[in-house]
Amino acid sequence: MVKAPGRVNLLGEHTDYNEGFVFPMAIDAGITMAGALNRSGVINLYSLDYDAESRFPTQEILSSTTEQWTNYFRGVCKEFQLLGFELQGLDVVIQGNVPQGAGLSSSAALEVAAAVLLRSLHGWDYDDVELVKLTQRAENDFVGVASGIMDQFASMMGRKDHALFLDCRSLEYELIPTPFEEQDYVVVVLNSRVRRGLVDSAYNTRRQECSDAVQLLKPQLGEIASLRDVGMEHLPLIEQLPGTLASRARHVVSENDRVLKAIKALKAGDLVSFGQALTASHQSLQYDFEVSCPELDLLVELALEVPGVLGSRMTGAGFGGCTVSLVPRPQLALFEERVTKNYEAQTKLQAEVYVFSASPGAQVLI
Repeated sequence: MVKAPGRVNLLGEHTDYNEGFVFPMAIDAGITMAGALNRSGVINLYSLDYDAESRFPTQEILSSTTEQWTNYFRGVCKEFQLLGFELQGLDVVIQGNVPQGAGLSSSAALEVAAAVLLRSLHGWDYDDVELVKLTQRAENDFVGVASGIMDQFASMMGRKDHALFLDCRSLEYELIPTPFEEQDYVVVVLNSRVRRGLVDSAYNTRRQECSDAVQLLKPQLGEIASLRDVGMEHLPLIEQLPGTLASRARHVVSENDRVLKAIKALKAGDLVSFGQALTASHQSLQYDFEVSCPELDLLVELALEVPGVLGSRMTGAGFGGCTVSLVPRPQLALFEERVTKNYEAQTKLQAEVYVFSASPGAQVLI
């Protein structure tokens, strides 16, 4: 039996596929899988949440259009096969409590849990970081979502009471202690209940726009590989790009800078500066990257009106999903009541409230 957590990204949004910096935190909600080898050439999956089952032969792993929830598991199996691992038949039961379609990486948690389960059951010797890369390939190549590597990395490498500073180019990472609890603050995630589909959303369009911006900046900056190679000192050049591309590049470059400064503030115990970075990030995502939506903007606005809240922003790919806010623990009840009440009055939607702690990454339970 294995468990892999979802994640909330504290800072660094849409920077991962630009080889930039991200700062996610594994959360205490995840995907649990129990499995055993069954001495056949068939993999049997059963989802407790959907009360649904699926089976497919190990010799012919194809994407399913009717049982899409299985494609994450199928994709991980396929990636192991492509590396030459011999897959045996399995019986697997899956259960999760990561809100789906909310931007908390239920898909990455499922992929990482599947990979850890398969590695453990078969006794394969395969490095954790390589396993992270494998699960990302499953999402990119098999499921068809052009996601960066952050979600799977956070799910695999998280640690209790720490967030993960990840360089998405080198994959170097540092676990940063989170002084939230000792300063009596909590990380509150609000689910807007506006669902988004990554494959169908403008996510892939934004990725292309970033790539186009890099191509147009190359004549001035030389052989840059991604927006990671563009700094705040290059903002005058960015402003000369065609309107939309200038906005997209400005977000990525300023967001990388925010991550670095915010982590420095966190190490110094300066939660006020860290909170200000959260709010600045939202404004950049709202106006420059244009991946927010009216409901997310409203949740951020309502959160910041509650006394003592240090910062708030949308988190995840956007177009719906969740916000994350840094809230004083004594104000938690007031925050929850005021924000959800006003949000429902204006949108007719009931926001879900989660208080998450920084949690361990993927682990074999038994």
